[in-house]
Amino acid sequence: MSDLASQLDDLLEAPLYGLPQADKAARLTRALAALTAHHRAACPAYRRLTDVLGGGARPPATLAEVPWIPVGLWKSHRLISIADDAISTTLTSSGTTGQAPSRIYLDKDTARRQSRALARIMTHVLGPKRLPMLVVDTRGLLQDRHAFSARGAGVLGMMTFGAQPTFVLDEHMQLDRAALDGFLAKHGGTPFLIFGFTFMVWAYLYGAIVGAGVDLSNGILIHSGGWKQLVERAVDNPTFKQRLGAETGLRRIYNFYGMVEQVGSVYLEGDDGLLYPPAFADVIIRDPMTFAEVPPGTAGVVQAVSALPTSYPGHSVLTDDLGVIEHVDQGDRLGKAIRIIGRVPRAELRGCSDTHAAEADA
Repeated sequence: MSDLASQLDDLLEAPLYGLPQADKAARLTRALAALTAHHRAACPAYRRLTDVLGGGARPPATLAEVPWIPVGLWKSHRLISIADDAISTTLTSSGTTGQAPSRIYLDKDTARRQSRALARIMTHVLGPKRLPMLVVDTRGLLQDRHAFSARGAGVLGMMTFGAQPTFVLDEHMQLDRAALDGFLAKHGGTPFLIFGFTFMVWAYLYGAIVGAGVDLSNGILIHSGGWKQLVERAVDNPTFKQRLGAETGLRRIYNFYGMVEQVGSVYLEGDDGLLYPPAFADVIIRDPMTFAEVPPGTAGVVQAVSALPTSYPGHSVLTDDLGVIEHVDQGDRLGKAIRIIGRVPRAELRGCSDTHAAEADA
């Protein structure tokens, strides 16, 4: 485990978006091979799954050979590589009513590593100073600190980068205008952080202040979550940015892609609107019929890999998302630049925004 820990530390210290893809892939392949061996030894369910799905017993020679397991198996299998008394936090995936949630088990080392990784990513756009923070959610979300939903974990994780957090939604998901106005009167003249899940920012913040002359021009909005519900309302990412900017003066808006199975390894949006995996994570795009790797420019199913999780075998996950690699090693950020383009047909809603929206519409 000491050699594996050293490899993971090296990846966490590597230039966040500065590794050429060939170098990054080589480093990640070595780390992910070690993680696969670690989880096969520590998690009997994972060992059986990789025996059935293939590739687990043979060290991978390339990133595409790292064995994956489908994301849905976290709903039906208890995938854990630590003793029960080492569990510090249990995360549950967002799911609409009637769906079985995924359960992700963290120990202190994995949680610390994930927090460290997220800090590197977010300070890339926020800077090192903790900013006053608006949270587009309700404070009641954080009641149970030991068993978080993905939404709660996302809010708590982002609160690390904010100071004096102000929650601007009440328990009925209505905008608390007094809280918003009070925050802006105190902090609106200097940079501040806004965090919320995409649908909630659109429906509960933007929808409540249209025409009200609210000035958010010094804000930096970080948002995430599924787009399905917004796309059905004819709101895509450019529209989201344009309307928020026109209404509030908000210009620094960053979407990110992430999942509860790989907390910390989020793909932050660049100025070009594309998503960039950090040094300790990456994607492989696979043909939805053959599962063979496809080249850049070809759409397929997203396999997400991360060097962070040692307490559970979430280092290589075949998601329910469709994506495409737009280019590799171009511009200021090296590595793969990706776009998420939708969901695999008939896949469950998984994004925190989408699941909340589906429940709200029910």
